[in-house]
Amino acid sequence: MTYGAKIIAQALHDLGVRVIFGLPGLPVTDIGQEGLYLGIRFISFRNEQAAAYAATAYGYLTGKPGVCICVGGPGVFHVLAGIPHANANSWPLLVLAGSSETHNAGRGAFQEVDAITLLSPIAKLAVRPPSPELIPTFIKDAYRAAWFGRPGVAFVDLPANLILGHHDVPRNQLPALTEVPLSMAPEAKIRDIVNALKSAQAPLIVIGKGAAYARSEAQLRRLVESTGIPFVPTPMGKGVVPDSSTYNVSAARSTALKEADVVLVLGARLNWILSFGLPPKWNPTAKIIQVDICPDELGKNGGHPTLSVAGDIALVVDQIQAQLGSWQWQGKPSQFQRSLQAARSKNEDKAAKKAAITKLPMPYERAFDIIKKTLNGLSKPENGDIVYVSEGANAMDISRSIFGLEHPRTKLDAGTYATMGVGLGYAVAAYAAYNFPDPEGSAGSKERKKIVCIEGDSAFGFSGMEVETMARFQMDVLIFVMNNSGLYRGDTDSADKWEEKRRNTVTGTTTTGAGLTAWALGYETKYHKMAEMAGGIGYEVRTPEELRKATERGFKAKVPVVVNVIIDPQADLPMDFSWLDMAPPKKEAKFPFPCLVESDRGIIVVKKPRGPVRKQELATLILLRTMYTNFPEGDPELEKLMTDQDGRRRHITIPPGKIAWDAWEMLKSKADDRLPSQMAEMAHKTRTPFVQCIADVISPQNFYMDDKVVLIGDSLAGF
Repeated sequence: MTYGAKIIAQALHDLGVRVIFGLPGLPVTDIGQEGLYLGIRFISFRNEQAAAYAATAYGYLTGKPGVCICVGGPGVFHVLAGIPHANANSWPLLVLAGSSETHNAGRGAFQEVDAITLLSPIAKLAVRPPSPELIPTFIKDAYRAAWFGRPGVAFVDLPANLILGHHDVPRNQLPALTEVPLSMAPEAKIRDIVNALKSAQAPLIVIGKGAAYARSEAQLRRLVESTGIPFVPTPMGKGVVPDSSTYNVSAARSTALKEADVVLVLGARLNWILSFGLPPKWNPTAKIIQVDICPDELGKNGGHPTLSVAGDIALVVDQIQAQLGSWQWQGKPSQFQRSLQAARSKNEDKAAKKAAITKLPMPYERAFDIIKKTLNGLSKPENGDIVYVSEGANAMDISRSIFGLEHPRTKLDAGTYATMGVGLGYAVAAYAAYNFPDPEGSAGSKERKKIVCIEGDSAFGFSGMEVETMARFQMDVLIFVMNNSGLYRGDTDSADKWEEKRRNTVTGTTTTGAGLTAWALGYETKYHKMAEMAGGIGYEVRTPEELRKATERGFKAKVPVVVNVIIDPQADLPMDFSWLDMAPPKKEAKFPFPCLVESDRGIIVVKKPRGPVRKQELATLILLRTMYTNFPEGDPELEKLMTDQDGRRRHITIPPGKIAWDAWEMLKSKADDRLPSQMAEMAHKTRTPFVQCIADVISPQNFYMDDKVVLIGDSLAGF
């Protein structure tokens, strides 16, 4: 007779499972214990949600299903958050859940829930073994379903009488599942893709986390370096090709997407992260060629319906490389290359200025710059010995562009589902994947890896108790909590003001906005005490020097460390994220004519022509497409603007197609700096810009405005 829990543990062991994430409780506790007897590591969490998130990340980092075990009823509902998260990211996850006894079904048994009916719509497979003999087979089928094809979630419901009973079941060892079948693309399709790339004037490669999951870094690095095609990684596609590559145009992502005419999308879906592959973020005439493991994704949203192919990324890229041969997209710099370089330089300059801000409390950019430089001094980025985990709206969004990666699978964030609360579970998974004996994960050097968490204070609150889990397993994770005392931003910039708001909230004085806002958190909460409570180390820092020292000490510590970074609450910061547009498409603004539109960037004068329009006045119909800028006499920018691409100094007009690229970039930059964003965007959409110089100054009355007087739609001036 064999104990049911042992049958389950043996099935997992046969399949090659070496780590289980979960939370013990009746009737599943003994599954974890039997696994320990067989040499499987069982990591017990404080909450099933964090355990589920850890298992999803482990599946991504190792390339094989992560396994999560939970109790029935409420345990299943807690794990439920991780299931759509895994599916959305296409990560393999096997969930085993206990349930009430089969003979008590429908009678209101302990923690009874019909989990099969609940999970069947969102899992690749949801099954319940009908007998002890079929337990191993059902677990194997679920493990295979989670792993093969498009990775996702499989679920096995295990009744208590099967787990806790002793059964006369012969020991038939399951064959190990060691690899997934992979597919290539038809050669005719590859020829079409290659022809499209060779004909492109502005080619681009987009690298998604699917490329990292496919272990295709060698193939993609060779493709980029041999062809010279620029690339943009998605947040978790970073490092597949090193961020330090000269072909990385992440800093000019918006320009790249707007101007590229042929785009090879590798392992990234055209969802909200990539603005669906549609205008206005993308070039409306671009051919977007998808390479994806899932045929259902091909042609979706902006994807090309006939050029896109299904297949393993590493194999398909090898096919493309073979047909490209020695072809290179290089030589004389193109307008596309110059646009990318100008946009990249501009954005890098902006980032550098933000990182140099010296005020206290520190802004995000300053704090992240200090952390990055300190960590880079302790561990060379090219070694790939640090794994970054980030979550929180601003903490994740801002840090993404600051921390460069040289290797894949060294970055984890909220992912496709934008799930908050994943961070500490991810950190445990990364530690297990890279630092346990005979690690199943691989990235960068073979050395053990330091796991570094960058958490917003709100995000940390979802799973802060998992610091105790880390301490229990002596995981030396370094956690930075970016503490601005609120979700997105803080409520106030002083303890006294915050206390006054709290009093108003407690007494019900909130209708006038006098109380705490809906996004407020405790003022400068002592999050670092969480580490001290569990036997780790905590630091509270406010200055750059304090942050630098805490980073050094935390990196070298052998226990979990929480660094509570007090940053600028930014109480007046608007809650606006450029990557997210949940509102309906905005209609073009309608102005009365003539009118003034005032902003802190200048005054815009919009005029409309009256009466019949003669041929020579046709230009006045280009409403919202022209900008009139006041240049002082002898201004170097005026000289640059009026010198065409052939080096000829024009005095009145530069016709369409003749404006120098750097002058055009200068004008677009002026539009960005001085016009409302909707109007500035129109400058970037202009395909055939031209310039007409009316006079070196508009009028003596406008001297006091310097060069911030802008006339739109009045004449051939600017865009």
